[in-house]
Amino acid sequence: MRLRSLRLWIDRFHEFGQLSWGHRWLLLQAVSWLGLARLAVLTLPLPWITPYLGHHNQESPHADQPGQEAAVKQVSWAVQMMSRFTPWNSNCLAQAIAAKHMLQRRKLPSTLYLGVARKDAAALEAHAWLRSGTVMVTGAQGMERFTVVAIFAEGADTIGNHKTGVATRRWPHGASHS
Repeated sequence: MRLRSLRLWIDRFHEFGQLSWGHRWLLLQAVSWLGLARLAVLTLPLPWITPYLGHHNQESPHADQPGQEAAVKQVSWAVQMMSRFTPWNSNCLAQAIAAKHMLQRRKLPSTLYLGVARKDAAALEAHAWLRSGTVMVTGAQGMERFTVVAIFAEGADTIGNHKTGVATRRWPHGASHS
């Protein structure tokens, strides 16, 4: 079993070496941001993290800027790829935070959503997802089950102020789940 696992890691390392320098750099950024995000989630209270997520109760535009979609999909690919190989749990919140910071560094707007749903009669389940323009960057799978309780966006072009009714808001059905 160990030999098979070792072989899998050798194969992955070989595949990494076959990638372009740009893709390797993107994957290294993703794993770094995933590690920082996970460390923050484990060690800091959420109120200390939220100021770094953007403006509360604001959304970024639902339209893409010129050239935005390709860059956003690259960040999405890198974060989702590396989240499968980290030795720590790169959960939905860590993925959303990591991708958000990668997009911020590229000056691309995004909105991070936090939602909750009933797991059973006595427990709640939480989920985080990130959207940039028309692209769902992270957390698209299953997000429709969750009621949005907080929204964070950055930039001068944020739209709306969702101070009322945030807890009852659901994700629009026509959105892209790329």
